[in-house]
Amino acid sequence: MAGGILVVSEHLRLELADITFEMLGAGKKVADALGAPLYSVTIGENIAPLALSLGIADTVCVIDRPHLSMPSPDTIASLLKGFIEQKGISLTMIGGTNLSMGIGPLLSMKCQLPFINFCTALRVEEGTIVFTSQLFGGKILTDICLSDNRGIVSLYPGAFPPEGGRSERTAAHESVDIPVEESKIAFKRFIEPEAGDVDIARQDVLIAIGRGIQNQDNVKLAEELAEILGGVVCGSRPVIDQGWLPLSRQVGKSGKIVKPRLYLALGVSGAPEHIEGMQNSELIIPINTDPGAPIFGLAHFGVNEDIFDIVPPLIEAVKARKGDR
Repeated sequence: MAGGILVVSEHLRLELADITFEMLGAGKKVADALGAPLYSVTIGENIAPLALSLGIADTVCVIDRPHLSMPSPDTIASLLKGFIEQKGISLTMIGGTNLSMGIGPLLSMKCQLPFINFCTALRVEEGTIVFTSQLFGGKILTDICLSDNRGIVSLYPGAFPPEGGRSERTAAHESVDIPVEESKIAFKRFIEPEAGDVDIARQDVLIAIGRGIQNQDNVKLAEELAEILGGVVCGSRPVIDQGWLPLSRQVGKSGKIVKPRLYLALGVSGAPEHIEGMQNSELIIPINTDPGAPIFGLAHFGVNEDIFDIVPPLIEAVKARKGDR
């Protein structure tokens, strides 16, 4: 490999996002396989302390200057272009999130390098990195190779384990000074919506409901199960579209990415858009009358029965178990 691998750390309001560690873990595996150095760069204002936890990288860099608390994608792309040229970077990894989505195409244009979006997996074969990119909401997966492993890739959030990018080593970082023109876009203020519901992305136990729940009255059954298990009810898009649950409870491509310890799916078939949002849950247990439901393909355990035959006795069994303690 001609140069190093660069991970662009993502942060919001002085807090690193999980996608940063997902990229570092993926980047580390590729760097080790190719014998290439792994770089990380953090761009912002007063963000040097964030670099301390990026110790898995061989070289940790910071571009810290005033007026970069929320830089525009064009500003970040310009800074990254200078960094890539200065350090001789071959491959740059960017998070495929709402926060970073606009950076990749701009950087590709500025550097005249190919850009791969929606990367959900990667591997090294005979010195070549093979990237798996999902198209059409995950309905098609395609393997892509870059000439001389040079380019820019956007990693899909939740597709890689963040634990692989965490390290107990406190990183020593170096400050990098790269000139950049002042952007025509300026960040004014951060508007945060009022908290009105639970964050399903932070729950350990999720009870997901799909079309199989049949009607809104039956949502109470899922809520009762969630309550005794210490979890929260979420849903697939058809349930949200019906108005049976608020949009904040939607799991999937157009909802939230979740990784609970337990994902118990009641009447959820498992469309590709939904699978994208929950595929990295630690324990997936669907209950569905359709033995061919796609969600059974990634289940750890499954029940091919009617949810209305299974859930009520399950609730009673859990209540009895708790009563024994």
